Amino acid sequence: MRLRMLRRMDWDDMKVFLAVARAGSLGGAARAIGQTQPTLGRRLKAFETRLGLSLFQRGSEGFVLTDEGASVLAHAERMEEEALAFERRLAGQETHLEGLIRTSSSDWFGVHVLSPVFAGFQKLHPRVSIELVTDARLFNLARREADLVFRIQPFEDADIVQRRLMTIDYALYGARGLGRPRAGDGSGVSLITMDTAFGDLPDVQWLQRMLPRAQVAMRSNNREVQAALCAAGAGWTVLPIALGERVPGLVRADLGEPPPSRAMYVGYHQDLRPLVRLRRLLEYVVAELAPATGDAPMP
Repeated sequence: MRLRMLRRMDWDDMKVFLAVARAGSLGGAARAIGQTQPTLGRRLKAFETRLGLSLFQRGSEGFVLTDEGASVLAHAERMEEEALAFERRLAGQETHLEGLIRTSSSDWFGVHVLSPVFAGFQKLHPRVSIELVTDARLFNLARREADLVFRIQPFEDADIVQRRLMTIDYALYGARGLGRPRAGDGSGVSLITMDTAFGDLPDVQWLQRMLPRAQVAMRSNNREVQAALCAAGAGWTVLPIALGERVPGLVRADLGEPPPSRAMYVGYHQDLRPLVRLRRLLEYVVAELAPATGDAPMP
């Protein structure tokens, strides 16, 4: 790429370009980086004008990279990697207990497990601000979409420091007064379960095995929605006990075998290891949620 073309790029331009390339639309990109769609469109057009290139083909399929755009993408991703590594290094050098910590978890875990723990920590350290985003999406720690992530799946990247935090136990719940299901049958039983994209989850497979003739009445990828449907009498559902026991009007059913439990993991990028506020929050969370798990502490 020509030197004069490179001089026309800056990191703000690249963030706009990357957001559009990843989202495939102005609307999705605007939501990802917190700008309005018209502003993002103007910035992208100005960027293309400065470069003298058409980076995207606009059509019914959204924004598709041109050959020139694909070439710019490779440079933009390298710029992003360097910029984010520099940002993480600077954050990791902070030694005072104040500032922002971005965290992420699933919806129910954030509401019913993390919220009271975070509130307790913030009372002890009022100059630390905690941002909790509940989302089914797996946030990218390398891009600092979050500093600390709680999730059921272990982290696979080598640069993520992680530990098993706790075990999540599940039970089968239904509204009080609903006819109890029997294992090995399920005829006449209505179920509430995960949507088809999550059909391979252990609790979904367990329901199919334990109640093979039951009818799936409702589906949702949101555990709190499942709990609300269950409380309204729509059917039986598997819920984390930490959630199910907090919903009024729900009772457990014993099929002779409990649903499979899951492990909850917590992780952060290794560059943030020296960040004092993050380590103190982790220590507090572990002390509150996993005081006797026997797991080794995070390095």
